Amino acid sequence: MNPAELLANVVVDELIRCGVRHVVLSPGSRSAPLAYAVEQAERQSRLQLHIRVDERSAAFLALGLAKVTRVPAAIIMTSGTAVANLHPAVLEADHAGVPLIVVSADRPAALRGTGANQTTTQPGMFGGSVRYEFDLPAPAGQVSEMPLWRSTVCRGYAAATGSLSALAGPAHLNIGLADPLSPAQPGVKLPSDFAGRPESKPWVAVPPSAALAPSGTQNPQGESRTLLVVGDLPDAADFARVVSHAAQAGWPIIAEPFGAGARGEVLPHGSLLLANESLLEAHPPSRVVTVGRLTLSRDIATLTRRSDIRVEHVSATDTWADPGHVVERVTALNSWLAVEPAPVDGAWAQAWRSAGDRLARRLADSTALPGDESPTGVDIAGATRDAVPEGGILVVGSSNAARDLDYARAPHTEAVSVIGNRGLAGIDGTTSTAVGIALSTKAPTTLLVGDLTFLHDINGLLIGPAETRPDLTIVVLNDDGGGIFGTLEYGAVRNDSFQRLFATPTGANLSALCAGYGARHQIVDTVADLASTLAQEAAGIRVIEIAVDPAHHRQRRADLRTAAQLG
Repeated sequence: MNPAELLANVVVDELIRCGVRHVVLSPGSRSAPLAYAVEQAERQSRLQLHIRVDERSAAFLALGLAKVTRVPAAIIMTSGTAVANLHPAVLEADHAGVPLIVVSADRPAALRGTGANQTTTQPGMFGGSVRYEFDLPAPAGQVSEMPLWRSTVCRGYAAATGSLSALAGPAHLNIGLADPLSPAQPGVKLPSDFAGRPESKPWVAVPPSAALAPSGTQNPQGESRTLLVVGDLPDAADFARVVSHAAQAGWPIIAEPFGAGARGEVLPHGSLLLANESLLEAHPPSRVVTVGRLTLSRDIATLTRRSDIRVEHVSATDTWADPGHVVERVTALNSWLAVEPAPVDGAWAQAWRSAGDRLARRLADSTALPGDESPTGVDIAGATRDAVPEGGILVVGSSNAARDLDYARAPHTEAVSVIGNRGLAGIDGTTSTAVGIALSTKAPTTLLVGDLTFLHDINGLLIGPAETRPDLTIVVLNDDGGGIFGTLEYGAVRNDSFQRLFATPTGANLSALCAGYGARHQIVDTVADLASTLAQEAAGIRVIEIAVDPAHHRQRRADLRTAAQLG
């Protein structure tokens, strides 16, 4: 083996020993030794390889592969701007706590700053967004280098999984590779001197972190009117643990739509309940405990800024979410779960539950709200979620789709996981993330997005004929542009300036685009048609498009908030 081939095979072998099972590769010349190494590993059934030609989509595919499984996926690409295209996904992985390993091929360090083709300073490219970074120099192929290569991979894997800290996230291994890049004889085994630990063990065994071990600290007493508010958590499975823990004490629970299980314990239409001023005046909480990242409701932010409410935060990461600077106390998630919660004021809690039940019944009555037969985003979101089978996953795009789901009626079943990229809540790479989730979990997966989010990652549909294709249903709520801006202050007046600066209609033909990418496309006109189409079993990727009048977003939400005020 030449030195580049040797280093590439050792790195891939150690990634597999650590636990990596999915690798995403974007083609390039400098990364050729790594490409040959992962292909050989796939032939040996040691990992599954996914090829994507767009590095940004590839990175979000890797993020999706790791998001639910919590097992790091690796992404490999060539040098130069190819690496920079990963930055949005690295940022999302950082803020959302998703384990991700970036393996970037690089020219030899001596070529940096010389004007050499496709050469820039790749170490440090992701700034403080990575948990660990190491710049491996181009190898000489000496036996003495092998321990460094293997231990570096182990350090990156440990950092990505959060083994030595509280929070998983991205790690960056920059691999210098010098010519020759093509193997003299593909498929040759590693020399015995470069083999790893016996029994396929990793070079370094890193135990799980003890950073969040239970502290035994008791929750404050006398806080009998405690309201729990749950946002997005790095691990969707933690949602049920959090909700069940608080439900034991009878706390009223408001939750954003993300997470898995335990929805029956959550107040229906919780975000709308917080718009009920009479409820808050008659039955205010004395303490609000927030868990995870809360990114959807301005009413939650308004509640936590009240001077008569004590705000505490339960953190599943190594920091805490507090954009309003109102949190008085922070507790690690595991510590909080280990302590019995304070008992609740039964009459106060029942008042909140009764208000939630009344609102749910009112909104279930189709005559309670004004409107016509035109579909609205809220109704589409509810119908899409209800169509996901038990054990399935609903991936929700940022922007309007997530907020429509938050306003939608209570779910029919708890056995559906709702996942979103809420680390930075961008629309980047959403389709690729959903593809990764579908491929890694094998669960029935549905994606709900707006048309701009869909167009922003249209290359997520670009899957080569030799690649594994997921079973994925994509529901595109087409309001022809940035419909969310119509619900914000900019949309109060829908004049020409608003249309050009914010609404940004594209007029894109989604059917023609899907045909070009080889994805099946269907248009439905009503929510009932959408529900019946979703009920049909489908294999592969299918796109279901339903049009929405963007002017309806603002009015629909205003009508819902009015209904919430009725008590």
